[in-house]
Amino acid sequence: MGFGDLKSKAGLEALNAFLADRSYIEGYVPSQADNVVYGAVGKAPAASLAHALRWYNQMTSWQSKKDSLPGVKKPVASYGPSGGAAADDDDDDDLDDDDLFGSDDEDAKALREKRLAEYAAKKEKKPALIAKSNIILDVKPWEDTTDMKEMERLVRGIKADGLLWGASKLVPVGYGINKLQICCVVEDDKISTDFLEEEITAFEDHVQSMDIAAFNKI
Repeated sequence: MGFGDLKSKAGLEALNAFLADRSYIEGYVPSQADNVVYGAVGKAPAASLAHALRWYNQMTSWQSKKDSLPGVKKPVASYGPSGGAAADDDDDDDLDDDDLFGSDDEDAKALREKRLAEYAAKKEKKPALIAKSNIILDVKPWEDTTDMKEMERLVRGIKADGLLWGASKLVPVGYGINKLQICCVVEDDKISTDFLEEEITAFEDHVQSMDIAAFNKI
């Protein structure tokens, strides 16, 4: 059903609720899905809608590079709470078949107990939720002559279990110098910000420093 009218109070509240445990509309990095919804919102949400406002401000910073974001644009109504809850309830449908709870027949009771056992076993087999974070890093060079493409290549060359690199852009910082702003998604138990800083600043010929621009739990 999507968010509804994103210029209305109800639509913005739906967006805010949707973003309460998400950093972006789809996936772990900014995409064309965010661009579509951003355009539909039109202006910054009220401060009381903290999750929507946080997302809106982040997407505002990406507007100069919006065409480079991954994904394909779809109608705005195709995004949002369009059945996720229903998908989570699919397992429960197994318990409703054949009106198992509406019969006193002994065979129905036995079948009901079997289904309950199967359902419980299925729930136990579901993988545990892995805690992840979306981090935006600011990587600063020494001078304006630093090869920024090479710097990005070096940063993206850092490989580790639980680390996924996302979109990036160059942001002017003054005196002709640009910093590299790059997204990554990390598994909290495997990758720390200290690890990222140590690995990135090890490229000392290119990197002067690294800062955390944004840090959001997913």
